[in-house]
Amino acid sequence: MSTRVATAADLDAIMALEHASFPTDAWSPAMMREELASPHGWYVVVEEAGSLVGYAGLRAVRGARDADIQTITISESARGRGRGRALLAALLDEAARREVHDVFLEVRADNPVAQRLYLSEGFVEVGRRPRYYQPDDVDAIVMQLDLRGWTARRAQAPASGISETPTTTSGKGWC
Repeated sequence: MSTRVATAADLDAIMALEHASFPTDAWSPAMMREELASPHGWYVVVEEAGSLVGYAGLRAVRGARDADIQTITISESARGRGRGRALLAALLDEAARREVHDVFLEVRADNPVAQRLYLSEGFVEVGRRPRYYQPDDVDAIVMQLDLRGWTARRAQAPASGISETPTTTSGKGWC
């Protein structure tokens, strides 16, 4: 497994995984292309045996005190082995480099696997957006992380203290 910064050359593989993971509400190639090119975006990919098996994105305007996790997606075959947690940590590390204080995200209310991941890293629910995910009419749970607290807790943990414990997954396209 290798993790690296995403490039425009990854667009086709990202979009294949995007459509496989989110068949009813996938981003368009134009939207993803803009995200990959944006100076405010930071995307990473995970590859195994030369194939892209996951990607994640952060939107963090330089100089801003808050950032948004845009997406974390792991292929079905690669789920449950800590890939989502590793991508989340990479995004949070980048947000810390950009001196962000708070990180926000939306997670589908019908995605308990991702919710547990975010809660385990210190995110808390701060609101809901009814029927946010369309056309599925699924609510979004809005979550927030105090990044400075997360960074401090991580620095205090022993080197092996960050859990990479596999999690059983179910559902569509999520970490």
